[in-house]
Amino acid sequence: MKIIAVGRNYSEHAKELNNPVPETPVIFMKPETAVLKDNKPFYHPDFSKEIHHEIEIVLKICKEGKYISEKFAGNYFDEIGLGVDFTARDIQQKHKEKGLPWELAKAFDNSAPVSRFLPKNSISDLYNINFSLNINELSVQKGNTKDLLFSFERLIAFISQYITLKKGDLIFTGTPEGVGKVNIDDRLTGYIENEKLLDFEIK
Repeated sequence: MKIIAVGRNYSEHAKELNNPVPETPVIFMKPETAVLKDNKPFYHPDFSKEIHHEIEIVLKICKEGKYISEKFAGNYFDEIGLGVDFTARDIQQKHKEKGLPWELAKAFDNSAPVSRFLPKNSISDLYNINFSLNINELSVQKGNTKDLLFSFERLIAFISQYITLKKGDLIFTGTPEGVGKVNIDDRLTGYIENEKLLDFEIK
């Protein structure tokens, strides 16, 4: 199982970090050791003073595919969930300034909390999904999939030109605006519409 993540897939998020809006998907990866399941606590690492939350819709790939056409890409995922792409923003910024890869800022252990998944066919409109993140019961991020720069099908088609997708792989599809720092003792709750899918603490 691998995690393939998409950066800057909501224009307002790209702008809030002073990044250009991309013309093609920005792709990076996290290892399996980044996954944090079952609402277990996230332990704030010592190597960063600025861990940021990024709430995202996550696709679960249901069969193997390569060179998938956009027309058929919807057949390659059957469940969606929520994930948090934790980012060591201080480390990322230093690496960006030097033109270095982001892995140390994005791929560290437990940097990808993932919720339980919902059947895709339980969602009436994949491109009108409201999702949100609260910290200590205060709203910090709200997004809707109608604002995606690159659709789920486009992402699957694009990624599969380079990387074979396998059953169980996860695609983090990008975060809306409102990213920010988390602190020890924070409680994060994430929702698709009004259904709570994430509920965990920072320790």
